Amino acid sequence: MKKTIITVVGKDTVGIIAKVCTYLAENNVNILDISQTIVQGFFNMMMVADATQSPKDGVQIAEELETLGKEIGVVIRCQHEDIFNMMHRI
Repeated sequence: MKKTIITVVGKDTVGIIAKVCTYLAENNVNILDISQTIVQGFFNMMMVADATQSPKDGVQIAEELETLGKEIGVVIRCQHEDIFNMMHRI
């Protein structure tokens, strides 16, 4: 399984979750876990997703999510689970 960590951060607006989840569904990326909060008008979401069935590789998914983020006014980052874990080790 190719687990991917997706983070979305920005000013809260209507439709952020819908647009990100629509992109993932259209590209056969399954959401395994999701957490989102809004703190004083700022939106923060983290997802663990499985991209095994996607016809696109991780780099293409990350680039397209970054572009989507710019379109909707948030920052979207997408990383392979192993890279995310290595960056957040103590």
